[in-house]
Amino acid sequence: MNGFLIVFLGGGLGSAARHGVNLLSMHFAGARYPWGTFCINVLGSLLIGVLAEWFALRTQLPASLRLFLLTGILGGFTTFSAFSLEVGLLHERGATAVAALYAMSSVVCAVGAMFAGMYAVRHFFTT
Repeated sequence: MNGFLIVFLGGGLGSAARHGVNLLSMHFAGARYPWGTFCINVLGSLLIGVLAEWFALRTQLPASLRLFLLTGILGGFTTFSAFSLEVGLLHERGATAVAALYAMSSVVCAVGAMFAGMYAVRHFFTT
């Protein structure tokens, strides 16, 4: 099966699961704190750690399964899991300072970019 189709199918399932977790968290915990996103990011990071290690130890597993589970389902569920794995891999390779710099700069730059986008719309695209 085509890799793009595998990722597409897994991504749809992961996105649907993310939506379900958000709805459940709103129902049980309300909207005052983003519990859904918090739980998705933590759970996705746990799952990508489990799956990445599982694939590393069982190299005979098909690459299409890795694409479906990690890139597809977890990518649709949360991209924070990929970020967490990248930080962890940098650390395990002995590049702890690079891992810390990557983590801090990613959060600061991503949040900064979000505010820049909001500013641009508010100041240049409103009538």
